[in-house]
Amino acid sequence: MKRVNIICSLVAILFCTLLGGHGAYADAGIAVSPMYQKLILNPGDTYEGSFMVTNQQRNDSNIDFVAEVRPFYVDEDYNYTFDNKYNSYNQLAEWISVDNNRGHLSPNESLVVKYRINIPEDSPSGGQYAAIRVAIEKNSGSEEEGGINIKESVGIAYCLYVEVSGDTKKGGEIIEASVPSFLFSGNISGNSLIKNTGNVHGTASYILKVFPIFSDEEVYSNEENPETLTVLPDRALYNETSWQNTPGFGIFNVVYSVEFEGIGMEVSKMVIICPIWLMFLVIFSFVLLVFWIFTRIKRKKVKKT
Repeated sequence: MKRVNIICSLVAILFCTLLGGHGAYADAGIAVSPMYQKLILNPGDTYEGSFMVTNQQRNDSNIDFVAEVRPFYVDEDYNYTFDNKYNSYNQLAEWISVDNNRGHLSPNESLVVKYRINIPEDSPSGGQYAAIRVAIEKNSGSEEEGGINIKESVGIAYCLYVEVSGDTKKGGEIIEASVPSFLFSGNISGNSLIKNTGNVHGTASYILKVFPIFSDEEVYSNEENPETLTVLPDRALYNETSWQNTPGFGIFNVVYSVEFEGIGMEVSKMVIICPIWLMFLVIFSFVLLVFWIFTRIKRKKVKKT
């Protein structure tokens, strides 16, 4: 089983993220904001939307960009794909047109890109997914130097999650949820695998609470701001929710809760954190104690005789 690269696995491939926010391509300094939009539309609807593209360069580097519509989905390991292989869930790419699909930006300059979605009258109900990829072109060669002028395309994407109303089905299954009971190192975490059995995306919620072994007072909780992730139809999402400031050793009571589409699962477990060096120290101390007791007993027997 492979772990999903969360939340921002799309940032890692410089496309988009399920969590929103302001994304950027480090070398080019290009950013789009927001990074995604979720919509509920009816067959026959027309929706006009926009997002902002920004040149984050602080020097005199100007950029030219082009915005193109791409289908997107995830494979069985929840890796994001942006290819031209259409399936029943990314017909949306055929229904989107971009008004100003090219632009020029000076450093720190922004431009609003406008797009239009035309939902066909006979469109299928359920989830539809597409991305508007904003790419800049970087010259990697020079004709003057006798080489070939090759343009490398780098970019980032604005993602669209559309629910077409009608015969939509929402449902899911929490396949597993667990908390490791013993750690040599690392963070206390809860792990889960959720499958979306519906035909439209849904939101999974993850809560992790940590208590000292002899207290009901939380030392960590994200209950007021739960971690949330979007799960696409017919896909299973693995996620790990961690306490980033976990101490190096200790004993804690941990409660991990997962919810998706009206179903939930909760795991409560005592977690022991014991570094290897501490474990060896305890074992060594125990061996010394046993040896001391054995020696004392042997001495007493010698004295009696």
